[in-house]
Amino acid sequence: MALQPRFAGLKLSATETRHTLEIYLDYVCPFSAKIFKTLYADVLPSLPSTASSRLTVLFRPQIQPWHPSSTLVHEAALAVLKLAPGKFWQFSAALFEHQTEYFDVNVVNETRNQTYERLVKLASKEVGVDEGAMMGLLRVGDKPGEKGELNIGNGVTADIKIMTRANRTIGVHVTPTVFFNGIEEKSISSSFTKEQWLEWVEKNVV
Repeated sequence: MALQPRFAGLKLSATETRHTLEIYLDYVCPFSAKIFKTLYADVLPSLPSTASSRLTVLFRPQIQPWHPSSTLVHEAALAVLKLAPGKFWQFSAALFEHQTEYFDVNVVNETRNQTYERLVKLASKEVGVDEGAMMGLLRVGDKPGEKGELNIGNGVTADIKIMTRANRTIGVHVTPTVFFNGIEEKSISSSFTKEQWLEWVEKNVV
């Protein structure tokens, strides 16, 4: 599926693109964390040059509405994507590493903006994003908009809408979901080890 230019940072681009691997992940899904950590930390750095030069990997953020904080965490990721596209994957790694801090019991007594504040501090600490600029994108005000609107959103609401619409268009539901060259690849599991990933790459990419 095509990629919006504004979301270019979602892509780890190959020099000779022949294959595209799209991974649909939710930052507060334990299984998403499992597949991301293995793929990002162990598999991608270990790919032979023949594979890494031919494979483009796309991170597809997938909000899961039964996790109320999922939207907030994804908004934080899109704020980093907007401010520092080259740091998106690094920040995603930090979000998955700290994901339990945004599970239900750890956010239920916070306001929305308080959760944003914690996410901004994480981004500042882990990837050096400017706190003021990021909070400016995320903070939701408590006054109506210029025309009396009450659902005023924030600086990444438009991006959330585009991302969600794109994902719904192809019917992605559960996380993680993996697409390979535009077709769902059901053989890939969140429990894949590094060795299983490399075997799959050898068979399908090299």
